[in-house]
Amino acid sequence: MFRAALCRKTKQVPELQRGKIFGQGAHPMSIAGFAITPGLPPVNLLPQRPLRLARDHSETMVGDVDRATAELAADRLSWNEEDRTEHVFEGIVGRSGTLQHVLRQVEVVAPTDSGVLVLGETGTGKELIARAIHNLSARRDRPFIKLNCAAIPSGLLESELFGHERGAFTGAIMRKAGRFEVADKGTLFLDEVGDIPLELQPKLLRVLQEHEFERLGSTRTQQVDVRVVAATHRDLKQMVAEGTFRDDLYYRLHVFPLPVPPLRERREDIPLLVRHFVDEYARRMNRRIETIPPQAVEAFRSYSWPGNVRELQNFIERAVILSPGSVLRAPIADLKSPAVHTPKSELSTLEEMEREHVQRALRASNWMIGGPNGAAARLGMKRTTLAYRIRKLNIPLRPQ
Repeated sequence: MFRAALCRKTKQVPELQRGKIFGQGAHPMSIAGFAITPGLPPVNLLPQRPLRLARDHSETMVGDVDRATAELAADRLSWNEEDRTEHVFEGIVGRSGTLQHVLRQVEVVAPTDSGVLVLGETGTGKELIARAIHNLSARRDRPFIKLNCAAIPSGLLESELFGHERGAFTGAIMRKAGRFEVADKGTLFLDEVGDIPLELQPKLLRVLQEHEFERLGSTRTQQVDVRVVAATHRDLKQMVAEGTFRDDLYYRLHVFPLPVPPLRERREDIPLLVRHFVDEYARRMNRRIETIPPQAVEAFRSYSWPGNVRELQNFIERAVILSPGSVLRAPIADLKSPAVHTPKSELSTLEEMEREHVQRALRASNWMIGGPNGAAARLGMKRTTLAYRIRKLNIPLRPQ
């Protein structure tokens, strides 16, 4: 009788081993201390084994428990590796082939110390790619400093990059370290590098090549060890041909170009992104949205998303605001593709006058855009505004 009871206890161990935990739908009390990321494939917590009875029942129970413990430890290591991968590519959502190709390129270049030029349209997630490069590099425990070159006025950009001494200019009441100095031993992400003024580009080229610079108003040379990851949505090669970007700086930045595809080229990722943003904003707004209508998903997939992932994110935030219940109420009627304007074969009279006026200002300033005697100052507009008008009017920046 005692032997029969012991056999019944022995049979209960394989029953436990046949249990499985899934990413979704698992009972919350299935096992404590583990969190499975939703959407991952089913994870076998304890593999299924055929029921077997041994002569030495105590040895059988000890062996099964030891194997179960070892497999739990192996699964724990696997989950930790998945958590580490999610941390490295934090915020990057998608399984499309084009995106996976970009991430493989990131894994190739990240362990090196070479510069990377991330190319892509606005809103494609270039900063997330730059952060992933930093997280996979040997500098992961060092600072990751970012600067949007288009958001800083051209007169202050040099100070932001290289710092300044007290009294270097009006308003400089104390010494300030620049981004290169702060990012020493780490990574500096220069977003919209194509907006750096032409007169500041030689100093940037020097710090990229020689790893040294001087603060604004100082004569002391400082050495830095910084990895630069640059990004832009502009065509730098065309800017080099137009004379608005230095060719030597372009070649220095173009060591490892990394194009990021727009959202319209990876439409299979749109449902995953929608679910990701719905969960994120529902959690922030303390709501529970469980259903996304199929017609909404189809509308999301068919729309061109000219603003890419950023536009989709903002649209989903608005949809969550409009959804008080458990079903997402997306204003899909607002998803209308913008009208395509075909270029005119001939310039209008107003455009001809503007073109001639800008060309006169360029000739009078010896084809210099910035500076106190540049064409922008003569025309009473910002340097960036004039550069935009020059590109729109197809004015070459080389004397002819």
